[in-house]
Amino acid sequence: MTNDRNEIYETAKLRLFGIPKIMPYIKRYRASVFVMVVCGIIGSLVDVVLPLFNKYALNNFVMKNTLDKLVYFIILYMLVVLIGAVVNYISVSIAIKFEVSINRDLRNDAFEHIQRLSFSYFNQNSVGYIHARVMSDASRIGEVAAWCLMDGVWHFTYLLGAIVAMIVMNAKLALLVSSIVPLIAILFSLFQKKLVAVNRRVREINSKITGNFNEGITGAKTVKSLVIEEKIEEGFVEETENMRRGLFSMTMNFASSLALAILLWRGGFIAEEEVGTFSVFMSYAQGMMEPVRWIIDTISELITAQVNVERITRLIGTEPNVTDSPEVVEKYGDVFEPKRENWEEIRGDIELRDVTFKYPDGDEYVLEHFDLSIPFGTNVAIVGETGAGKSTIANLICRFFEPTEGEILIDGRDYRERSQLWLHSAIGYVLQTPHLFSGTVRENLLYGNPDATDEEIERAIKLVSADSVIEKLEDGLDSDVEEGGDRLSTGEKQLISFARAIIADPKILILDEATASVDTLTEQKIQNAIDEIIKGRTSVIIAHRLSTVRNADVILVVKDGKIIERGRHTDLMRAKGYYYRLYTRRFEDEETSNLLGSSARTGR
Repeated sequence: MTNDRNEIYETAKLRLFGIPKIMPYIKRYRASVFVMVVCGIIGSLVDVVLPLFNKYALNNFVMKNTLDKLVYFIILYMLVVLIGAVVNYISVSIAIKFEVSINRDLRNDAFEHIQRLSFSYFNQNSVGYIHARVMSDASRIGEVAAWCLMDGVWHFTYLLGAIVAMIVMNAKLALLVSSIVPLIAILFSLFQKKLVAVNRRVREINSKITGNFNEGITGAKTVKSLVIEEKIEEGFVEETENMRRGLFSMTMNFASSLALAILLWRGGFIAEEEVGTFSVFMSYAQGMMEPVRWIIDTISELITAQVNVERITRLIGTEPNVTDSPEVVEKYGDVFEPKRENWEEIRGDIELRDVTFKYPDGDEYVLEHFDLSIPFGTNVAIVGETGAGKSTIANLICRFFEPTEGEILIDGRDYRERSQLWLHSAIGYVLQTPHLFSGTVRENLLYGNPDATDEEIERAIKLVSADSVIEKLEDGLDSDVEEGGDRLSTGEKQLISFARAIIADPKILILDEATASVDTLTEQKIQNAIDEIIKGRTSVIIAHRLSTVRNADVILVVKDGKIIERGRHTDLMRAKGYYYRLYTRRFEDEETSNLLGSSARTGR
């Protein structure tokens, strides 16, 4: 019994707590909401009044066989209908604008907050999950907030108005017909637990559908190459089939039939004396079923929408793992309102001092008591096996994550004493998998520096040998690269991303296995450009292909989060230690891969 009470309490709390979380968005449009409510009340009262016109017409024009005052009747009837049409138009128009406004505000706040979140959030949550929060959940909340409010005003006003009108005309029959309403309430309470359980199941299924849909699109090439379209479709159809559900439909049909049966039983006596009143009761008896049905369906909708509210407010309320202190924000600004006039110029000295680190969702330390000093202008290469901690070091330097213990200094000061944007604006980061935004090549390059001149763009393109890519495009720099840069090959996208990094003119350059996904010819172009790019900058190169690090000022060999060897390429090769074995093995693998690729191209 106690468990039952607790479950009912938790359910009631869920319904209640969903409203306060979105009230700040609703309050922004309180004036519009007030007008919508007033118009909704007037519109529903018009619907209550219209059957009374039928009563008058039947009792006077039909039963008395006279057309006396018909003109006034028609004028008054048309006036009431016109008032109903006008107020309904106003209320519906406001509801539409209200829904769109709530959607827009929620999405804007969610998207803006996403820009502030740390990398760990995106590591832990899929694209489909985040997309559903910003788009689907926001849309659902706006829809429920607008139309539940508007429809609720109409249905409750109509239900109350119809009951009052029936009581005035015939109190006993009105009570008989109205008794259907508490009957439905009792039936709902009996089905309440089932409703909550079904809605929870529906939410789980909907999440799976979103995931399957996202995978089917993002993995389109893999799906086609493996010829598993039918399997993917079967999985999607299976989940969507589970969404089919129907509650209370039989109950509602029974209630409607019962109300009409009561009228036919008791209403016959009224019809003998006053057919108009009988007609009004018939209209109200049928009309009352819709508000009752709406109340039941809306409770189900609100229970479902509560999850949408919780999920998007949880997203907006998620605190980033990496944040600037209030003192730093006050002096340097934040990502949307930077105070660049207070930013000190970055030279590019980097020092990791006794750094220990584990990822927010991890249990094991990736780095322990790690020390590293990179003076300005140094070209440092970090090599090691997969999982050794190479990318972690780069992420820490960029402050995508912060040390669990220890500190990282930029130009001799803990970088937490300055803003994230201050540091990020001085870093050029080229990833293993290049990403281009939808739009033209020029627009993508200008992300590096919106104020870049045509001469600076041309210089960056030629520096990384991307001019050959531009020349092949129909509209040159103004060619659309399509979503994700799909119009270009991986190597071509990488060259564009290199040019974008150069246009930004960063003091610190991070190349995170930037040549791992490109062919040998493109790698050579990039390697030739790197020697020019790194001049006058502090550069950190994380390399899988060791042939790209031979010219580094210093090579750090990392294993299990520790530097086990350091030195120039020739010194490390002479030592014949871990780096020597790593280089020799990978060099052989690269040569074998190149040989196989050459054979495939020549057909031998």
